[in-house]
Amino acid sequence: MKFFVDTAEIDAIAELNDLGLVDGVTTNPSLIMKSGRDIIEVTKEICALVDGPVSAEVAATEADEMIAEGRKLAEIADNIAVKVPLTWAGLKTCKTLSDEGQMVNVTLCFSPNQALLAAKAGATFISPFIGRLDDINLDGMDLIQDIRIIYDNYGFETQILAASARTVNHITECARIGADVVTAPPGVLQKLAAHPLTDAGLATFLADWAKTGQKIL
Repeated sequence: MKFFVDTAEIDAIAELNDLGLVDGVTTNPSLIMKSGRDIIEVTKEICALVDGPVSAEVAATEADEMIAEGRKLAEIADNIAVKVPLTWAGLKTCKTLSDEGQMVNVTLCFSPNQALLAAKAGATFISPFIGRLDDINLDGMDLIQDIRIIYDNYGFETQILAASARTVNHITECARIGADVVTAPPGVLQKLAAHPLTDAGLATFLADWAKTGQKIL
């Protein structure tokens, strides 16, 4: 499973990228706002840092404007994936841009039917939102599983990009189900390395080592 990092913070991306943990980056208008940076400037910097796809989202809501914005964003770098919402206008934009050879990430997916439409429209990625479904007492993992079954049934090449992953359990379950990609904030990805037994074992080893009075360097 590929890891995309969900942020527009350059330092956080760089740290994870140096560890080989970044296969791509996802951004959205909210993350751009938090960064305090110009969208073109920060996206260009991210694209230069990361080899994989970098999702940059359009802000328009009508198809013609979305297509124009998508083409503008695509000019930033070859690894841009234009991000569009799963609306009728978004699907029109997806079809147009994907026919032009552009990667497209269709976001804000909350149902299997929406995912089916996105795949038919040529989406490179479909982004079902796990955490937001959990927020309204629905199981986001059921959606990931339904999409996996549907895509496998018909051989769709659209990659399932599990989004709104808020916990390490979300990531584990996405991997078990077979999501192609998961995107999560840097802090959630870092928590994958944490385990209380690892901490306890290390504390024991260090205490015993101190008793030897030895040094390696």
